[in-house]
Amino acid sequence: MASPAVRPSSDATEPAAAGTRWRTVDIVVTAVLGVAFGVVFWAWNLAFGPLSAPLAFLAPLVGILNGVYLMPAVVAGLLVRKPGAAVFASTLAAALSLLFGSPYGGIIIVYGLVQGIGGELGFLLTRYRSFGWGTAVLAGVTAGLSTSILDNSLYYSKLSFFGFKLPYTVFTVTSSVLLAGIVGLLLVRAMARTGALSSFAAGRTRL
Repeated sequence: MASPAVRPSSDATEPAAAGTRWRTVDIVVTAVLGVAFGVVFWAWNLAFGPLSAPLAFLAPLVGILNGVYLMPAVVAGLLVRKPGAAVFASTLAAALSLLFGSPYGGIIIVYGLVQGIGGELGFLLTRYRSFGWGTAVLAGVTAGLSTSILDNSLYYSKLSFFGFKLPYTVFTVTSSVLLAGIVGLLLVRAMARTGALSSFAAGRTRL
């Protein structure tokens, strides 16, 4: 009997050794993700103002829109499953959005790096062995915390902790978990079903 083309979903945990060495395909796909999300960032920057206006009645609620910016870090980590993928994709996406005309200026590169490190931390905590729902949510949490800390330090340092900073962080982390974590994993699994990820462990798991 022929071996199954994909492994059962219980194999979401993989040997750490399989995730340390970068291949050319890993570099190319991570770069493609960074470029694709750079375009998404550009479009989201245009939509951010109009979408945030109705949320002005509760200022911290604007954090619910931040999850889109955390997606490249988590998606790259879930798909490529290599140390550094989250940082690479997130920083490249931020750099591309700057070239496309980001309204935030050069600081966006710092955000891309910090958000990438935040997402990377979620995978590091699992030692790059697990890439299922738990890890997706964990990476979403750590990515959301990273950008919340940066926002609260750079832009909201004089605002009340309980009145703004804490609820803003909660909304940002919630958005990151929902969009970067849950939607991100669903996106990776949808791509896996097409066979486009056959070169990756993410594409050899029965979903």
